[in-house]
Amino acid sequence: MSSPRAPLTVYGMSTSGNCYKVRLLLEQLGTRYAWQEVDSANGQTRTADYLAKNPNGKVPMVERDDGRVLVESNAILCWLAEGTPFLPADAWQRAQALSWMFFEQYSHEPYVAVARFIRGWTPLDSPRRAELPRLRERGDAALAVMAQHLDQHRWFTGPDYGVADIALYAYTHCAADGGFDLARWPSLQDWLHRVQGTPGFVPMAAVEAAVRTRLAAAEPG
Repeated sequence: MSSPRAPLTVYGMSTSGNCYKVRLLLEQLGTRYAWQEVDSANGQTRTADYLAKNPNGKVPMVERDDGRVLVESNAILCWLAEGTPFLPADAWQRAQALSWMFFEQYSHEPYVAVARFIRGWTPLDSPRRAELPRLRERGDAALAVMAQHLDQHRWFTGPDYGVADIALYAYTHCAADGGFDLARWPSLQDWLHRVQGTPGFVPMAAVEAAVRTRLAAAEPG
């Protein structure tokens, strides 16, 4: 007898921070789901079947058992967290949490995550490595903004841990992969440890051996 189908299927790449956000929240909510591994780095989001569901050709993507699809990691977080302590019920506090999630996608992820991708998933002679100094400058600026907030507050979502913290944790905790030195910001490191101590926390999947080799061989700083 086959087991009942999970009410939600997540299409994601396990080493992607954007996909990890979704997995982390689902695990902390205790929600039943199925994970469909998709290697976006090697074109699996560009197949006809995938593009029929998500024309933007990216992960993560969640599909309900009724066939409806939702994309964009932070939109998925908000939908999953609706009606739970992970998303503030107060309108003003919710807007504050959303502002940090917009910050993550506009001022943080394009630099911290992209630097990580270039160092780990492109050849050592890739011309894209010329982008790294600028990416690190802009990424450092975003991390400094976060640290300034954390000098006065414990969390980004509000008085308690929630979706904005998950969104920002995803690529901040592995920022060293992109050449960022988190030791510069003690408050940021303390926050990372607090996130790791939350109930139901699960770590992001380790990058494969080939990526670790490139990261180890990449130029310092």
